[in-house]
Amino acid sequence: MKKTFYLLFAAVSALVLGACSSDDDAAVQEDFVVAFENPSLSFSAEEDTKDVNLEFSTTAPHDGTVTIGFTPTNVVYGQDEDFVTTPNAMENEIIVDFSEGDEGASFSFRKLKDAIEGNEKSITFQIQSVSLENGLAGGTTSILVSFEETAALGGTMAPEVGGPNQPNQVYVDLSAQNQTAVSRDSWDLGFYSGDEFRVIINGSLYMAAAELDAIDIDAVTEEDVAELQTTVAVGTFDPTNTAYIDSPEGDLSKTAISEISAEDSENKVYLLNLGSEVGTEDPDAGSVDITDDPRGWMKIRILQSENGYTLQYAPLDSDAHTEVTITKDAAYNFQYFSLKNEEEVMAQPAQGEWDLLFTVFTNEITGAGSYGYADYIVTNRLDGVEAYQVENESVAYADFNSEGVDATLFEEDQRAIGSNWRNGGGPGTLPSLKENVYFVIKDSAGNLYKLKFTSLLDENGTRGYPSFEYALIQ
Repeated sequence: MKKTFYLLFAAVSALVLGACSSDDDAAVQEDFVVAFENPSLSFSAEEDTKDVNLEFSTTAPHDGTVTIGFTPTNVVYGQDEDFVTTPNAMENEIIVDFSEGDEGASFSFRKLKDAIEGNEKSITFQIQSVSLENGLAGGTTSILVSFEETAALGGTMAPEVGGPNQPNQVYVDLSAQNQTAVSRDSWDLGFYSGDEFRVIINGSLYMAAAELDAIDIDAVTEEDVAELQTTVAVGTFDPTNTAYIDSPEGDLSKTAISEISAEDSENKVYLLNLGSEVGTEDPDAGSVDITDDPRGWMKIRILQSENGYTLQYAPLDSDAHTEVTITKDAAYNFQYFSLKNEEEVMAQPAQGEWDLLFTVFTNEITGAGSYGYADYIVTNRLDGVEAYQVENESVAYADFNSEGVDATLFEEDQRAIGSNWRNGGGPGTLPSLKENVYFVIKDSAGNLYKLKFTSLLDENGTRGYPSFEYALIQ
């Protein structure tokens, strides 16, 4: 870099000197050029202080100063803010002193807060002026100082599931400390973007699907499926009804809809129970109203396409289906489609950008089959998120640290948290938190967090107001 700087300076000087006549005996005063040593500087999560170096084209002929301005991006200067400098800054300017004979100068930059994942933090420093009569800025006159993104240290969050009707599915990213809420009735089918051809149904609406012995969707009639409709449902207390739902543990090889074959003749028509509308009533304190009228039935058939899926769908009483193409997108685990609105929709965030899902959920009760749950929490199994439960009696939440992490206890099952954080309540008893448990979570980047729930109800005893605190395990 130094060599490049001097070559640039030499070229500038040649142009200046060339403008003078060859027999000009007047002394030519050499310019004193100041530049940054590098055009950029970045911080790792472990670093907090670095020097920002300035280079001079010649040794300083006199004492002087360099005035440096800066433009912050998502950062604030100050001891209680994101960064400080030495010398101190005043009104977004730093005055750097140098002495006669110096070959360079520097100022110190100290990072006080890390950049939480997904939130860029940076400062651009610019040489504004040099105090010497022949002083000027040249070459690398600005430098970008970047904070490397790091996992959030923790904090508190209150996922906005929407109260006792719980109309939202809320995706939580612990390391980025953010949440994404999606209306849980905004989608019906999710089309897997990975190597396999898998399709999921919306368990938050209690949807169910049954394979028929037919490949011509237009030939299937209401009479053909009338008897089957009494069993293809959630909450019938028939243990065999688990055949009509996706695997509650999140195993993508066990979906209600079989893997889509490359051979069209092997892809059957499915009877699809669209589940229930989101509830709208105001229930008693401690209760929920998460279901309303049935959303009806459809028949669907799914084929492979060149880079995705061909979806055929129609009402049961129709003899003419609609056909759409769903294209895989490697940035997402699923592409979503709404049969009600007949359009693709955005639902789940991109891969690696969520850890926990707060949702209504279709689970399984041994001996009773599929059953619906409110206030449920799912881990992002497909992106490698795992969790396990810890009892307060073994070690208190406040005292739990890296020495207590047991890697053998992590559960791949997406129900590792599930409903284990709360008591269900009953006649005359409000649901409540389980005060004696907390959870250890490993996110898709390998960050470890401990997480303790702090509320299930609001101050009036209304359900659907969860909150939690969490901390990075270091």
